[in-house]
Amino acid sequence: MLSVIDAEDGALPPVLPNIQHLGLASCNLTKLPRVLRYLDIILELDLSSNQIGKSIPGWIWVVWKDTLGKLDLSNNAFTSLEKSSLIPMTHLNFLNLSFNRLQGDIPIPVISLPYGVVALDYSNNGFSSILPNFGRYLNNVVYINLSKNRLHGHVLTSICGMRELQILDLSYNNFSGLVPYCLLEGGSLSVLKLRENKFHGMLPQKIKEGCMFETIDLNGNQIEGGLPRSISNCKSLVLLDVSNNQILDLFPSWLGSLPKLRVLVLRSNQFYGTIGGLQNGDQIRDFFSSLQILDLAGNTFSGNLHSEWFGKLKSMMASVNNGQVLGHQTNFSQGFIYHDVITITYKGLDITFNKMLTTFNAIDLSNNSFAGVIPGSIGRLVALHELNMSHNAFMGEIPRQLGDLAQLESLDLSWNQLSGEIPQELTSLTFLAWLNLSYNNLTGRVPQSNQFFSFSSSSFEGNVGLCGRPLSKQCDTPSSAASSEGSSWWEDKVGVALLFIFSGLGFGVGFALAIICQKVCHVKGVSVVLSRWCHGI
Repeated sequence: MLSVIDAEDGALPPVLPNIQHLGLASCNLTKLPRVLRYLDIILELDLSSNQIGKSIPGWIWVVWKDTLGKLDLSNNAFTSLEKSSLIPMTHLNFLNLSFNRLQGDIPIPVISLPYGVVALDYSNNGFSSILPNFGRYLNNVVYINLSKNRLHGHVLTSICGMRELQILDLSYNNFSGLVPYCLLEGGSLSVLKLRENKFHGMLPQKIKEGCMFETIDLNGNQIEGGLPRSISNCKSLVLLDVSNNQILDLFPSWLGSLPKLRVLVLRSNQFYGTIGGLQNGDQIRDFFSSLQILDLAGNTFSGNLHSEWFGKLKSMMASVNNGQVLGHQTNFSQGFIYHDVITITYKGLDITFNKMLTTFNAIDLSNNSFAGVIPGSIGRLVALHELNMSHNAFMGEIPRQLGDLAQLESLDLSWNQLSGEIPQELTSLTFLAWLNLSYNNLTGRVPQSNQFFSFSSSSFEGNVGLCGRPLSKQCDTPSSAASSEGSSWWEDKVGVALLFIFSGLGFGVGFALAIICQKVCHVKGVSVVLSRWCHGI
């Protein structure tokens, strides 16, 4: 690991090299090196991941006003900016102040570039306010990340005037009021993240034809009403997350026509009704053909699941080994990808994925009122990694076709009304790390091979008809059952044979033999037959 030591004493070199690109990331710096002040033509400076504290000095904006294009001060301990929140820069196109302890007003770089793009990342700080004219100075900005600060109040309408803005992340703040109509109904945004704020009321309804959205993330607000049907105008939409709100609506089957939709998260709302079969028009076109994550948990959906519905999820049927991280390529920095964040229940835990592979497939229908049998057509979704259908009213047997889900890592069918035996086919799921079949009406022996040796009794509890390890209730061994069955057969045969013999011997001899046999014979079948024969006499 490289460490840079800036001596307090000692003269600086009279002539410094013309350094234009300087990277001092992760160098254990605790303050800005004095030598930086004498680098007057620097273009790019990276001081990220050090331990530099106190204020960001104002001389930076003076010495490098006409040269600096990229400045990365992220992952340090800066607490404030010297002088004004307005930063006069003419060529700055990338400023990263994320993961510091900065407070007060959001700084505004006053950029005079008539061309190019700008990215600003102020996330993970303690900023509490935005100047009213914030958007007026940032016409060229493409990317703004203000997430995880202490911002509050209404979103400034001046942001809507930023004509080049493509990615806007305001998540994990305390913004309130309605979602500004200009953010959803505007034309330039590809990513809108308002996750974990206090937005309320209904969403704007008039999203334009040809909208550019790839991600709409409204998770964790207080949004009411129904989903705007005009979202179907966003043909490039990849992710829609409206979970943890108060949305009251039917299942949005009209989203099935979106060709690139990969992630649909509707959990913890008030959606109701069935997800139904396909309409006539759906039989001849793609229907959720690119979907890889479907999360409907925690609503009031009901009714039966139709097998043909799952037969349309083409992306979950493709066995692809190589995948990309779900994210968005931007044009302001070569190689920079903005990643989507997704929270799902996986292996029994709520997990937030900051990077999600395009090959990861999951279905969560838990905590609803679905009924009927589990369609065997789910077994065609061979790329599925997680299936959660717990806390519903499913009946019938566990489909044997689930044994075809070769990539499955997590299976939860608990708290239903499933019956019959656990299919032996499930033992072929060699990647299965989490299994929960508890609290059903399952019977028979727990399978005793492969992955099933690794599951604890909690995976099967609440099924009074189940037996065998890891449960404390043991099953009758096959040898005992066979011995008992064989003994019963022998007894019956002997008894019948003796009956014919005694009948042939006549009444006198037969009666005497019957008395003798009842004295010395301990074979149950013989005794019963003789007793009945004697009684008949």
